[in-house]
Formats: sequence, structure tokens, C-alpha cells
Amino acid sequence: MFLEAIDLIQFKNHLKTQLVFSPQINCITGLNGSGKTNILDAIHYLSLTKSAVQSSDSLNISHGQDFFSIKGKFEIGGKPLEVRCTFESGKKKLIYQNGKALDKTSEHVGMIPLVLIAPDDTELIKGGSEGRRKFFDGLISQLDHPYLDQLIRYHHFLKQRNALLKQFADTGRRDLTLLGSYDQELIRLSVFLAKRRAKLLQEFAPLLQSHYSEISQGREKVSVSYETEALRSDFGEYFLSLRQKDLVTKNSNAGIHKDDFEFQIGEHSIRKIGSQGQQKSYIIALKLAQFQIFEKAKGEKPLLLLDDIFDKLDDERIAKLMDLVSRGTFGQIFLTDARPERSKGILGALDAEVLFFDLEKGELKK
Repeated sequence: MFLEAIDLIQFKNHLKTQLVFSPQINCITGLNGSGKTNILDAIHYLSLTKSAVQSSDSLNISHGQDFFSIKGKFEIGGKPLEVRCTFESGKKKLIYQNGKALDKTSEHVGMIPLVLIAPDDTELIKGGSEGRRKFFDGLISQLDHPYLDQLIRYHHFLKQRNALLKQFADTGRRDLTLLGSYDQELIRLSVFLAKRRAKLLQEFAPLLQSHYSEISQGREKVSVSYETEALRSDFGEYFLSLRQKDLVTKNSNAGIHKDDFEFQIGEHSIRKIGSQGQQKSYIIALKLAQFQIFEKAKGEKPLLLLDDIFDKLDDERIAKLMDLVSRGTFGQIFLTDARPERSKGILGALDAEVLFFDLEKGELKK
């Protein structure tokens, strides 16, 4: 599987950009603000139907314009696939496969597996539980459409239930029958989704340890554990026991939206005791485990996006990544660097085809 070419129209600072890629390594260079990361984000759109950076599609339209379009030409399993994503202000985002519009964007997720390693990934360790849930939910969603469908359904009912709790507080009137119907659906969905998360972790945790050991030369043992109330045998009763608290806080205080994943080094939280180097190694191991799970499930290597890694990783970790590249561990790679001479020096030593694209203010330098 690889991305042959991409065509951007009015996407962020790319008014019109067309690139033809190598099936091996593609390095996008340019000063900060030149549009390097925006190319990676466009590839992210073609895979996951959304930006890795912006929560709102409208924020990705070029300034002063009213729509954007991203088109990618792929080869998957020896067959061509054209994917186009369009968004116009005030209208619904559309995803096309070979010219046919999909009824739901979620139908496309998982067709083009992708792994992104970005500068702010350490927020998975340092930040709140929402980021960690999104990471694992995104991973499972690319593998398991029923999971994605049920996750979307869960968040729909959670939003409805929270709105109902607020309505109770605002009006002083309570429809406990309607609330009860929401309760039962959230209980059912929480158990289903928690079981799938736990199943993933059984496969994921050993891969994480293996990759971390390789990166750190076996210096430490790391692990990841899943923290949830939804796998309690009495979860239904537990959920309902918090109803009075829910009515007071106008919020749902139980469910898989409260889950967390604990990242550990030895017996301790890596967020609390891990050095900067240990945390960076953990993140790389996390993403390599994600890559391996995708490859095993899909039978093809996912796209690998490396955003600004030469600035964010030390020489030892860069050398380790490049060693994996030279061994053919990965398939098609896209990376960005603000210093072309550095990336040419590092990548030029590899036995692989490397194409360089030098950008300036959203345009390809001639």
C-alpha cells in the first residue's frame, strides 16, 4: 500500500499544491510556517477523514476561501484507489472513494491505516485521560468497524443524557423513564466497549515492552494498564448508584468516558518519575506497537508520518529509528524537517529511495 500523489486545493496555506511521492521515503522541508505539517495533516485526512491538529473542519480552509479539497491516489493490494475529501463552509464534509460519495465518513476509517509520530505526542503521557482514550479508540476504530459504530453511538447517548440532566436542573421537572432508557443503553455500550479495549491491551502490552526494550537496550521494563469501572461484575448497579450525584453535577459520572490508561515504568507512573528521554522512548515504542498491530491485522504496512522528529529526538533515538527504516521495518514514510541539509545527511546514508520536497509559504520551490 502506498500514496502515489496528493492534490490540495485551498487547504490551510496550500492554495493549490500537487505532489507525486516515492513509495519509500518522502521528506518535506522548509522553514516553520511553510506548510510542511499541513501536508502530513492532509494525508491524515485521507486516512481518518479528519485533521490531526484542528477539531473543526472549517479551520482548515485557506484564509478568505469557502471550501477545501484533498485528493489522494493510492495503490492498495495492487489496485488503484482515489480518495477525495471536500468540505464547504456550512455544509457536510464529503468523502469519495473512486468518485462515489460515502453515506457515512466512518465507512472509510480503517481502509488506509496510518501511524503519526508528532512533536506533541508526549502529551499522551503528560496530559489528561481524554488523550489516551482517543489514542486507543483511534487504534481500535481503524481495526474494528463495529467498535467505531458503537463508540459513536455511546457518545451520542452520553450527550443526550447530559443534556437531559441539565434540563432537569433548569426546569425542575424530571422524566425518570427517559433517563432510565439512556442509563440502560450507556451501561450496555460501556461493557461492550470496555471488553474490546481490554482485549486490545492483551495484544498491545507485550509489543510495547518489546519495542521499548529495543530502543533503550533493555534498561527498563514498561507496561500499560487499563483502568475502568465498566468491567466490574456489578457495573450496572454501580452506574445507577451514582444517579443522585449525576442530578447534582448535571453530568454522567460513570461510563467508559471516565476510563484511563496508565503508562508505567517499573512499578511507577512514567508521567511522575520518567525522564524526558524515557518518556520519548515510551512514545516511540507506543507508536511502533500501533504500527505492528496494524500490519498484522491488515496484512500491509501502514503509512508512517514523522513530523519534525529530528528536532524533537536525540541522536540515539534518531539512529534507532533510522536503523529500523534501513531494515525495511516500515513501508512508505513521510517526514518533515526545517533543515534540509540535516535530513539529506541522515537520509542519504540509507539504502532507500528518498524524494525531497522543499516548501515556501505553501508552495513547492522550483
